[in-house]
Amino acid sequence: MTGTVYNVPPIPPDDAHTNYVEAGAIRIGVEYRLLDEAELAANYQGKQMEVIQDALAGNAVQDNGVSLHVVGSEDGHEYLRFDLFEQEPHYHYIDVSGKEQTIIDFDRVAHGPMLPWALAQIRTRLVPMLVRAGGAKLAADLDAERIAGCLVEVEKLARDAEAALASASAKGKG
Repeated sequence: MTGTVYNVPPIPPDDAHTNYVEAGAIRIGVEYRLLDEAELAANYQGKQMEVIQDALAGNAVQDNGVSLHVVGSEDGHEYLRFDLFEQEPHYHYIDVSGKEQTIIDFDRVAHGPMLPWALAQIRTRLVPMLVRAGGAKLAADLDAERIAGCLVEVEKLARDAEAALASASAKGKG
């Protein structure tokens, strides 16, 4: 298997700052995220924080970008996450136990910008990706037409969030 397995759950989406788009058996959340040391400390303590610190190997964390959260509509479990981060884009397979995740680095050189790639994976590879994350039952209930329709709104929300970031960044430099 590709990726790095972490025996900690991912930082959960901030529902107050996540827009969810319904697509039948799944819903996709779009959230702008800031990941830094304070965010890690607020979500991980004790043994979990030790795992995170070991993984970071002394490197500081400071990244931000849009996250796409693929969540089961009935069980509320997040199975997949695509972090379209500026510095280190990546995606997650989140085990149904909620205690383990596999993170896979995204290669911009090979794949180009991550948003179009992530949308394409959701559109065409969602079934095998959900199966890998332990969501075989959920994968069997997917409605491709509803997902395709929802991705139009997901893309709009993601592009709006990226544009807001670019605008705020430009104002900060001016």
